Amino acid sequence: MENVSPADIPVVILCGGQGTRIREASEKLPKPLINIGQQPVLWHIMKLYGHHGFRRFVLCLGYKAWDIKQFFLQYEDMTSDLTLNMGEGRRSYLQRATMDDWEVSLIDTGMDTGTGGRLAAIVDLLNEPYFMLTYGDGVGDVDVSRQLQALAESPMLGSVTGVHPTSRYGELDVVDGVVTSFAEKPPSEGWVSGGFFAFRREFLDFVPRDEPEHFFEQAPVQELAKRGSLGLFPHTGFWMGMDTFREYTALNDLWASGQAPWKVW
Repeated sequence: MENVSPADIPVVILCGGQGTRIREASEKLPKPLINIGQQPVLWHIMKLYGHHGFRRFVLCLGYKAWDIKQFFLQYEDMTSDLTLNMGEGRRSYLQRATMDDWEVSLIDTGMDTGTGGRLAAIVDLLNEPYFMLTYGDGVGDVDVSRQLQALAESPMLGSVTGVHPTSRYGELDVVDGVVTSFAEKPPSEGWVSGGFFAFRREFLDFVPRDEPEHFFEQAPVQELAKRGSLGLFPHTGFWMGMDTFREYTALNDLWASGQAPWKVW
């Protein structure tokens, strides 16, 4: 049985979107830098992967790419106590923050590039037999190391985390025009994509190199599904995408309560 070490496996995070449906929080920031608590949602996602032993990250940037680069360039200074000698341009750290052992590649893949185009732009960095992929705006207590190992133990070329998200609407049971039950935002019964993927490197053969506008969720992933080569990694724990201001508020409330389910580190 193949045993895959997460430390060697690249984690691709798509960070190029504009977050147009969450303008209240993202008008001045790229969506992955919107805070949950004191840190960006992107940091929370990386901490999840880091907890499971992953340390190589490839961030596909686009909208306000420099802001994301600046976050990592200044991360140690922003989280440490330090003294600046302004005249000499020197700094000394009074209490240095504990840094995660991460290797972070920050790649500007273009403002209007599709998700498949972004993936095509970083294929040279995906030099291991497997890679993980997710978006810069969704959190959950997903066992991503188990997802990787499950893929390695299967004949599949890829797997997608399936979740049961809470409905945004109340669900009614009706008999003869009479409401017999009212469920306030119940979980959906079918699986939907939670956006946490694991792939064998061979999946990249399905991603065109000369179509920057294309989306990997369309033809490439759909082709895997048609071939029976896309596995489901079921996740029944917590998951939430930060797609709207309501979800932004809910995630921040959970974090402030000290009971954020995705905080497994």
